[in-house]
Amino acid sequence: MTNQIPFRVKPMLATLVPQPFDKPNWVYEEKYDGDRVLAYKEGGQVRLLSRSGKDLTARFPRIAEAIRVLPTVTLLLDGEIVIFDANRISRFQLLQQLKGEPGFAVFDCLFRNGRDLRKEPLSTRRPFMEKSLGESKLLLPSHRLASNGNKAFHMAQRRGYEGLVGKDLSSPYVESRSAYWLKV
Repeated sequence: MTNQIPFRVKPMLATLVPQPFDKPNWVYEEKYDGDRVLAYKEGGQVRLLSRSGKDLTARFPRIAEAIRVLPTVTLLLDGEIVIFDANRISRFQLLQQLKGEPGFAVFDCLFRNGRDLRKEPLSTRRPFMEKSLGESKLLLPSHRLASNGNKAFHMAQRRGYEGLVGKDLSSPYVESRSAYWLKV
């Protein structure tokens, strides 16, 4: 197995919808307020790339190190670097000022130990992502809310989250804005 990921990706983006919804075979996750990052682990090297391709590795060395020590040779994770306030709500202004400990809220795994997962359904990719994160307190699986989209939306509102992202469990990873992921 090579220690290189043979491609670079653009992040999958959620489409904004005007109101909450509930659909069968969908999951509903907290929408984070931070920096979107694609994390590439290739052997002992880690690069954290922003949505626009800017290298953020030096800005978040503890997150890069937490990924580097994971027991995988190659790994590509999609997520958001965040800093939580005292109520565990991600706040972009805290991240801008680096007031607090940054964490990486991971919501997808696109490549793991030589296997390209982009065409696999989200229901397959999520377990690969969860298995990859290990025990680090800096690497967090995205927080899933209620299984009913309307209830999940009300939970997000009550807790003060930025919003909610609904995801079709059968969706492949699409490198563009997509109706497979919807945000409210």
